[in-house]
Amino acid sequence: MRSIRHQLLVALLSAISLTTLLGALATYRTAREEANAMFDYHLRQLALSLRNQVFQNGPRRDFRIEEDAQDFSVQIWSPDGTRIYLSHPRQELPPQTPIGFATIDSGHGRWRVFGMQQGGQTIQVAQPMLLRDQLALAAALRTVAPFLIMLPILGVLIWVVVGRGLRPLDAVARAVSTRTPVALEPLPQVHVPSEVLPLLLALNDLLARLKRALDAQREFIADAAHELRTPLAALTLQVQLAERAGDAAARTEAFAEVKGGLQRATHSVQQLLTLARQEPGGGDRPLAPVALSELVAGVIAAHLPLAEARRIDLGAMPTTGETVVEGEEEALRILISNLVSNAVRYTPHGGKVDVTVGAGADGPFIDVCDTGPGIPVEERERVFDRFYRRAQNDEAGSGLGLAIVRRIAERHRASVVLDEAPLGGLRARVQFQRSAGLPGVALTPL
Repeated sequence: MRSIRHQLLVALLSAISLTTLLGALATYRTAREEANAMFDYHLRQLALSLRNQVFQNGPRRDFRIEEDAQDFSVQIWSPDGTRIYLSHPRQELPPQTPIGFATIDSGHGRWRVFGMQQGGQTIQVAQPMLLRDQLALAAALRTVAPFLIMLPILGVLIWVVVGRGLRPLDAVARAVSTRTPVALEPLPQVHVPSEVLPLLLALNDLLARLKRALDAQREFIADAAHELRTPLAALTLQVQLAERAGDAAARTEAFAEVKGGLQRATHSVQQLLTLARQEPGGGDRPLAPVALSELVAGVIAAHLPLAEARRIDLGAMPTTGETVVEGEEEALRILISNLVSNAVRYTPHGGKVDVTVGAGADGPFIDVCDTGPGIPVEERERVFDRFYRRAQNDEAGSGLGLAIVRRIAERHRASVVLDEAPLGGLRARVQFQRSAGLPGVALTPL
């Protein structure tokens, strides 16, 4: 695992070193330019200092001076072109050059030369460019040396500062490590830097969703255990009664009760499994555009035998508008099937159930209307609770149908509303939202 502290330290030191080197280069260039200007001035002044000296025609005079101590080389020519003075006899100096400043390559190095005439004599003062570059480099190094010496101290300071800056991350890590499945409180947001706050908010959102998922799981397990205890106990009793039956007729009746109990238990287990798949953490499922009208037609066709057995007029009203939503087709099929099944089972014989698919200003919707007894206003919210069954209800069931409907609707960001139907019974409306891409909505992530 790579350390953020180490990465920051290396990056900062590298940036500072690069900046220092660039500064040294700029200092070197500036120092060289300044040195050139200064040495040019010295050349001119040295030449001017010799202009009042009188040099007669005659043999060349070489003044014995310590050449290592001299930075300038001086040559003087008479009017006839004879060199009458040379300060460095053993050096390969540049030849006589035009008057003024010039940079000459003598074949043994580059020279900066200043020439002038005085009394018919030509005075030339020269200096090696290598010497100038060395002096400029020495000046630049003297300037950069303090920064290079300070780099280790700067590294220690950066290490300390970065460590203090990363303390909030350490605090967040310690806070996350203390969370358990039974203690998923949000992480504290006091004195949190702005850079860490988005991470903290994302973690708190994750903890909140995880808490809801675990709470729903615990609640589901408790409800399922409670709900299955009664039918399993009834099955055990019915099996015992079948074993004690005295004749074939009693045994047949007892086994019929066992068969009915098994069917009810199987239906309860299937509903529980369906509800479990719709809970948070039930698994990721692919999304796709779903045509609600086609889905409704398939569900109605599957429920026609039940409706005919109860002499109920089950049909679909004409579709209005664009009714395509984005979601999970199988989940939406279960939603429509539970609504239609409830309407058919709770509508008296000879009644009517109409299913309408349309699109309004708020988006696509599905209406399931029946001629049944309806649900009182005070109970319309409670019927969405798990295992809730009305006291006046004689139909067999697990009380999970509408709970499954609401959960699927919530996952598709839809709402379920129960109210009075134009037919006189109950109307269950599933209202979808309208999105930018499709008339439907994206599935809520689990």
